[in-house]
Amino acid sequence: MLDTSARLLRLLSLLQAHREWTGADLAERLGVTPRTVRRDVDRLRGLGYPVNASPGTGGGYQLGAGAELPPLLLDDDEAVAVAVGLRTAAGNGVEGIGEASVRALAKLEQVLPSRLRGRVAALNEFTVPMLRGPARDTVDPAVLTELAAVCRDSERLRFGYRDHEGTVSRRTVEPHRLVCSERRWYLVAWDRDREDWRTFRADRIEPRPPHGPRFVPRPAPAEDLAAYVSRGVAQGAYAARAVVRLRMPAEEAARIIGPSDGALEPLDGQGCLLRTGAVSLDVLVIHLMLLGCEFEVVEPPELTERIRSARDLLGRALEPAAE
Repeated sequence: MLDTSARLLRLLSLLQAHREWTGADLAERLGVTPRTVRRDVDRLRGLGYPVNASPGTGGGYQLGAGAELPPLLLDDDEAVAVAVGLRTAAGNGVEGIGEASVRALAKLEQVLPSRLRGRVAALNEFTVPMLRGPARDTVDPAVLTELAAVCRDSERLRFGYRDHEGTVSRRTVEPHRLVCSERRWYLVAWDRDREDWRTFRADRIEPRPPHGPRFVPRPAPAEDLAAYVSRGVAQGAYAARAVVRLRMPAEEAARIIGPSDGALEPLDGQGCLLRTGAVSLDVLVIHLMLLGCEFEVVEPPELTERIRSARDLLGRALEPAAE
């Protein structure tokens, strides 16, 4: 005989699969007595599922509003957590996820117990998401799930990859993990042609199935894959790179410098190194100025010359105009 939790899930599945069941039919399907069916129906109602019952010999049980939804058994905190997740999913860089999240949240509310609807309604009404703006480069959810599947199944992946200049190359890789930042998703994989680890932006990947064959996963390129990708995004992807010493502790610098902006390395408790990059040295000068903290250039020396040029330009802008 199934235990109580498994039996409740089975009962929900049966109620979803057919518009109406008699108590005797449900008892036979579940291998229990009609009295146990009645108790289980009461348990479902206690969890907030709308199970309707019609009396008489021709009566039976029917799942009410939300019958077309998959059966879910969530406690109060889990249900609210799902609502929070759907609420905040709009800014995660997955194409179309905002609209899908709204639809999913509406469906969830149809089967929420009445004691939770007020909490979720308050969450929706009085929560204002603070986002840095819409994601510029979204990834098709179908591509994302396809990448996750080949990582899970350890299958070789063939795809077309578009670089920042729009040039497309063919790649064959052994996918390892997906890593997500605030606005983008990345695939960490072993590039078979280049015989090295590479990080690919998911929004630039165009899978070209069929996938396979399967492979034996290699050891990861780093224990902390998030930091590994962060270093590559902040430095390796840019033509201009620099190392500067910030005159503030690394903990304080981390509050104003995100993982995708650069990698921080503590020095002596009073300062830290910032390894970063940009499309050009001139753009790097602007980024460093916007940090609003004191720093000194470690390398390259060309960056120091660009800072002097910027200083002279700003100084001339402050000079009074000639009469």
